[in-house]
Amino acid sequence: MYLTNNVECKKQVTGKYMEYNFISVKFKYSRTGGRSQDGRIGTAPVYSSQRERRRRRVISAFPSECFRALCCKGPPPARPEYDLVCIGLTGSGKTSLLSKLCSESPDNVVSTTGFSIKAVPFQNAILNVKELGGADNIRKYWSRYYQGSQGVIFVLDSASSEDDLEAARNELHSALQHPQLCTLPFLILANHQDKPAARSVQEIKKYFELEPLARGKRWILQPCSLDDMDALKDSFSQLINLLEEKDHEAIRM
Repeated sequence: MYLTNNVECKKQVTGKYMEYNFISVKFKYSRTGGRSQDGRIGTAPVYSSQRERRRRRVISAFPSECFRALCCKGPPPARPEYDLVCIGLTGSGKTSLLSKLCSESPDNVVSTTGFSIKAVPFQNAILNVKELGGADNIRKYWSRYYQGSQGVIFVLDSASSEDDLEAARNELHSALQHPQLCTLPFLILANHQDKPAARSVQEIKKYFELEPLARGKRWILQPCSLDDMDALKDSFSQLINLLEEKDHEAIRM
């Protein structure tokens, strides 16, 4: 087949990745060998002029994937979107974590009193997160905002007082057993790990009785802080994997 490309000719190798750009070249291409105007394997392409030969550089090995990516390029596939609900007590750091993931300035962070919605972009998905305020007079209304959720983010302050930790434990148990949430993937973030009084993940898991309570459910317990964004993003990547698995199961059913 004859191929015609209309972009600059360039090959750049960076690590194990290659970037290919081609000037308009018309030739027959064979996946098993060289290419020529008459289609013979192993012979060099013939150009219309010596000047054109000098200013064109044809790469001898041309992967079909690169050709499709560069010359038949269409719009990128749409990233799936998931609707999540984010809950936790006031002061657990929900708003700060979500704002940091959205690359917002920490100077503008204000504690959520009602609810707010943020679209948090990741490479393979977009998470539409509905964050609910964690004050005492608001938590009793949380369940009104659960409908339509596909996953849950629960943020707790691992360095909080015993009373606050007990309140967080009760709220998490209630969420895990709620009819609208009990079948959904949970990401449980033990925030403020950078504080001296922070409890470890093992201590949190034991105190919250997660092993017996959440047996058979999809849940992830991860430590986090604003100082370690790589770990935070990795936690959300694991949550996205759980959401994708749930999608695939629904399709199979």
